[in-house]
Amino acid sequence: MQDLIRSIDWAFLENTLERLAAVLLCLTVHETCHGLAAYALGDPTAREHRRLSLNPLRHIDWLGLGMMLVAGFGWARPVPVDPRHFKNPKRGMALTALAGPASNFLLALLAVFLSREVYLHVVAPGPAWAALFEFLLYVLAPLSIGLGLFNLVPIPPLDGAKVLGAFLPDQAYFGLMRYERYGMLLLLALSWLGVTGGFISGAILRVYQFMFELFY
Repeated sequence: MQDLIRSIDWAFLENTLERLAAVLLCLTVHETCHGLAAYALGDPTAREHRRLSLNPLRHIDWLGLGMMLVAGFGWARPVPVDPRHFKNPKRGMALTALAGPASNFLLALLAVFLSREVYLHVVAPGPAWAALFEFLLYVLAPLSIGLGLFNLVPIPPLDGAKVLGAFLPDQAYFGLMRYERYGMLLLLALSWLGVTGGFISGAILRVYQFMFELFY
């Protein structure tokens, strides 16, 4: 038994659990804010489907979660939205879509701020406080920034396509949405080719540096 315990890569296990916690938190906040934005704009669909919740189990797509952990590219269960409830359907969809990435940027800001508070005000930082500091600053913040930026890419079904749609004529907008079912395949192909990874990584670094300099 002792040999088995010694053979466990505890650092890898800790990193995996931290990443899992960050992914669950980022996706849950993202999807919940979609629902809250839609509800604020007059659409009760997310509330009726019990998606105005911070319970990760209401939002997680297990295949998408696995892809997020393994490949850094994944998805959650989309929050149901009925644009017929919006006074202006295209604008309502754009604002609802934008709420997800915006929530991720705010979550990243909060994580960086809290990491500074831990750094400055914990008098006797033990292992638990050190782990919290590293989780907030080096795991949660960059991952949340990455999720927010990735979702702004204007390829359906990502949020960026719906934001872009608010500025397009109706015919072009509905034409773009017609290809939503193929968008995920395109994104998978671009991710596999490394096209999105390099662009997103550079953008994550710039946004992360900006947030870091705000508080440190």
